[in-house]
Amino acid sequence: MWTPTPSPGAVTLVARRGHQAHLQVYGMADRADGRAMQTDTIFRIASMTKPVTSVAVLMLYEEGHFKLNDPIGQYLPELASLETLVPADQLATTFRRVPAERPITIRHLLTHTSGIGYRFLGDLGGDPKLRMLAELYGAAGVADGLAEHDGTIAELVTALGDLPLLHEPGAAFSYGLSDDVLGRLVEVVAGVSFDEFLYNRLFEPLGMPDTSFYVPDPKAGRMASIYTPIAEGLAEVEGTVAGDHLIYSSTYSTGEPRRNFSGGAGLSSTASDYSRFLQMLLNGGELDGIRILSPVTIDLMTTNQIGAAPVGSIVPPGSGGFGLGVAIRGGPEVDGELGSSGAYYWSGFFSTSFWIDPEEEFIGILMTQVFPGTSDIQDKFRLMAYQAIIEQAP
Repeated sequence: MWTPTPSPGAVTLVARRGHQAHLQVYGMADRADGRAMQTDTIFRIASMTKPVTSVAVLMLYEEGHFKLNDPIGQYLPELASLETLVPADQLATTFRRVPAERPITIRHLLTHTSGIGYRFLGDLGGDPKLRMLAELYGAAGVADGLAEHDGTIAELVTALGDLPLLHEPGAAFSYGLSDDVLGRLVEVVAGVSFDEFLYNRLFEPLGMPDTSFYVPDPKAGRMASIYTPIAEGLAEVEGTVAGDHLIYSSTYSTGEPRRNFSGGAGLSSTASDYSRFLQMLLNGGELDGIRILSPVTIDLMTTNQIGAAPVGSIVPPGSGGFGLGVAIRGGPEVDGELGSSGAYYWSGFFSTSFWIDPEEEFIGILMTQVFPGTSDIQDKFRLMAYQAIIEQAP
């Protein structure tokens, strides 16, 4: 169907109307060891963790533990009284801290309109406000979820309580650590650790045995290696990498289990495992007789929730907006490419991606491990999968 170049390799999966139509492996999971990609290869899915966290929050929402418009400070007092950054000069090159005019709500966290940022986005340069926030996050020891450390999401929330927001809650779409905060909300409301909640309430019921925050030693040999582009092609990443603007660890998900259950970036999974999660969403919250969410909650999750909010970071929402943890497509009349209006999707730091198209009853997953991505293979895979849809005559 499709041959990705250059290797290290990939796994692709397509399902339609509840049936897997395509599962293919390409290239190597580890070129140095000569280990070929397999259908059960485990990938660091990074930000594809976010929709999983959203589902966990919405499960508790359906049980009546909170309303989406509740201030998060009702459940996490550390975030009850925050400040925002506002220009300190006419050119908006320096900023000062002032008390926020309104609180962060659970809805703000689910839609990335809370004003909580990501350190790495500021480290990449550009907007001076993002750079200032990155400096403050760095000084406070705030990490982005891909580092090999033992900090907890409870400690993260405590640190964020002393740091300013990029803007007033609800004022803009600003990609950041909101899902890590939501993971802590789950812990406080459910009374168990976030990883325990996900395993007992989501992964075990859905039959996702290879999805976890930390990959145990017996499975570590199934993980794909991470590669980064260099002048000669691709180089394998080993250990902790310090780039010009970014620090992350290629081994954060293996080795001795730690306590950093990052709701925004921490999970590893396989294409088959993650397809079961996606099929549950496409089915209206149910899979194989297991009900996770109601159809009306899935509709809420996958409907644009941000209106015409401006974009406050370099990561944009979808052309049709952003729901509760997923980006929404605006359709071919907006995107100019194949696809249905209302399809939803997201991707991960190491070039993993997925989409769900309810109109076509269509799911696609691409798993690979390259950062930074230097090609448009994600988009090309999606478009080639769409063109393969041919209805058979009755």
